[in-house]
Amino acid sequence: MIARTENAVSTTGQSPQAPARSKRADALRNQQALLAAAAEVFVTSGIDAPIREIAAKAGVGVGTIYRHFPARADLVVAVYRHQVEACAEAGPALLADSESPLAALRQWVDLFVDFLVTKHGLANTLQADSGFDALHAYFLDRLVPVCSQLLDAAVDSGEIKPGTQAYELMRGVGNLCIGSDSDPRYDPRRLIALLLQGLQHRPQSP
Repeated sequence: MIARTENAVSTTGQSPQAPARSKRADALRNQQALLAAAAEVFVTSGIDAPIREIAAKAGVGVGTIYRHFPARADLVVAVYRHQVEACAEAGPALLADSESPLAALRQWVDLFVDFLVTKHGLANTLQADSGFDALHAYFLDRLVPVCSQLLDAAVDSGEIKPGTQAYELMRGVGNLCIGSDSDPRYDPRRLIALLLQGLQHRPQSP
C-alpha cells in the first residue's frame, strides 16, 4: 500500500509540471519569434512601423503584441535587449564552428553591423527614456567581453596583430555605420572589411 501511495503521489506531482514547463517554453519561443520579426520590420519600415505589420510578420494577432508589450516603448526595449543577447550568444558559437578565429570575428562583426542598423533607430526612440543609459551599459557589459574573446582568439592564432581593444573596434565599427540607414549610396560593410583587413598580421617581406 505504501509503494502504491508513493507512486500515486509521484505521478500526480509530476504531471501538472511538465505541461506547465512546456507552455512556458512555447511562450518564450513565441515571444522570441515576435521580437525577431519586430527587429526585421524596424530595419525595413522604421521604428514607427505599424504594429499590424509586425504582427503579420510574426504570424500573430495585433492583440498578442499588445498583451506582451502594452506600449511601443516596451516593444522597442525588448527588441533592443533581444538583439543584444543574440549578438552576445553568437560569439562563442562562431568561435566553435568557424574555420578560424579571424573568420569568426568577421562573421560576428557582420552580425554586429546588422544589430547597429537596428540599434540606431531604437536608440533615437529611447533617448528620452530615463532607462536608456542603463540599456547602453547593458549593451557594453554583454558585447565588449564577447568581442574581446574573439579578438584574443584571433591574436593567439597569429591572424591579427595584438593591441586592438574590443571597445575601440566596436566604437570604430559603430562610427562607420552612422547614417547608413538613411543613405542608400553608402554601404559601411566595405569600409569595415578594410578595417578588419588592416588588423591582420602580415608576414614580413624577405
